[in-house]
Amino acid sequence: PMALAMNAVGYDAVALGNHEFNYGIPLLRTWEKQLDFPLLGANVHDAVTGGRAFTPYILKRVKTENGWLTVGLVGFVTPGCALWDRDNVQGKLDFNGIVEEAKTVIPQMKAAGADVVIVSSHSGATPGSSYGDALPFAENASTQLAEEVPGIDAILVGHAHLEIPERFVTNTATGRQVLLTEPLKWGMRVAVIDLQLVKDRGQWTVTSAHSHLLDAKTVDADPAVVSAVQAGHEATVKYVNQVIGTSTAPLTTATACWADSAAIDAINYVQASTIKAELANGPDAGLPVLSIAAAFSRSVDVKAGPLTIRDVAGLYIFDNTLLSIKVTGAQVKAYLEWSAQYFRPVGGTTARAQDVTNAVTALAPNGTPDYNYDVAYGLDAPLNYEIDLARPAGDRIMNLTYGGAPVPAGKEFAMAINNYRQSGGGNFPAVKTAPVLSNSQQEIRQRIIDYVVAHGTLDAAVFSQSNWRLTVNGQPLTVTA
Repeated sequence: PMALAMNAVGYDAVALGNHEFNYGIPLLRTWEKQLDFPLLGANVHDAVTGGRAFTPYILKRVKTENGWLTVGLVGFVTPGCALWDRDNVQGKLDFNGIVEEAKTVIPQMKAAGADVVIVSSHSGATPGSSYGDALPFAENASTQLAEEVPGIDAILVGHAHLEIPERFVTNTATGRQVLLTEPLKWGMRVAVIDLQLVKDRGQWTVTSAHSHLLDAKTVDADPAVVSAVQAGHEATVKYVNQVIGTSTAPLTTATACWADSAAIDAINYVQASTIKAELANGPDAGLPVLSIAAAFSRSVDVKAGPLTIRDVAGLYIFDNTLLSIKVTGAQVKAYLEWSAQYFRPVGGTTARAQDVTNAVTALAPNGTPDYNYDVAYGLDAPLNYEIDLARPAGDRIMNLTYGGAPVPAGKEFAMAINNYRQSGGGNFPAVKTAPVLSNSQQEIRQRIIDYVVAHGTLDAAVFSQSNWRLTVNGQPLTVTA
């Protein structure tokens, strides 16, 4: 359906994003063949031959009043794909740094005749990497790209899901202003770039550049696009509206980022139960099982009663797969300390949510996203802890117990974890090098669906725990919305 829609719109080219690799390379290649236009990924290389694995750029000839203009369109994708989809790409694809690749490909485009160079960069505009130094290349490099690589006229920014109507960055080598624009996410906006050019003695020069955003919801759906995807849409709606069981309690994430939530407990319980079963007949069967999960959205609101596939998909919106790793008690505490960086320092016992969550850190200069705050859960016995926000980051986890007793530093656990986190997403400590105990490469969302189908219910009496809370100097913190 995506290919049909984009073909109907009439794209000249599309650039790879990191989620294109979530479903494996064969499916990606199938989608690529369905497109009527090139799929660009200049910094993606074949791991065996070293050659470029996708079309790096195209040159489009445009007729103007003053003759023909050659527009170069090039695509880059964030190198984090090497981590986040390691199981799909390792040994098959390599991801070079965006700036590093651009220093080669932009001159190639100019030499091939590009008068104007437009970059589609699936990489945020605010420098930094959620994976720290796990890769030698930056996750969000669009600003550095504008600063460090001459010859670029405009950059269409992606990946960060932010709204940038118009921003200018000065190229340090030429002193020229490079235009950046980012159209939010999920097709909510369309970025329009206007370039003014003059032609002098056969050479085109961009004399001014501007951009603005259009709001997609202000216009009616295009009949041709609707027609192209109607069958797929109807089949999907029928599928996701299937009732697969019941939930005995409401599952909401409205306050899950600062208070224990049955919705997150449900995810953790299914993850941990699945891992327990996977390890049951092997040498690690005796390990107590923990699980981690985050609130990907604060808008989950599943009512008690009939449970549909749509409800489960809303509860777990990403395509992460499930693994288990071996960790020690000391590593569990370090993991929770890292997670607790998400919170801002608090002095009183009452605070607004906006003054408590999404703390700025070195890896998250715009504030730590909700999906990088993980809650830990014990399956075989409760894992209880407090997060004291009067204490500095790195020394906030208090009263960490397992089964009512302090957690020994050397005690070993099996931890259910998603592939994004285990491969380095969020740069959580120890998990990248921890022994992998199981890796079925099955989507967590599907695991939850399978659990509900098999048991007929998500029973809060089975999975719900009150195992963590926020405190200030040991006193409970009340958070107001």
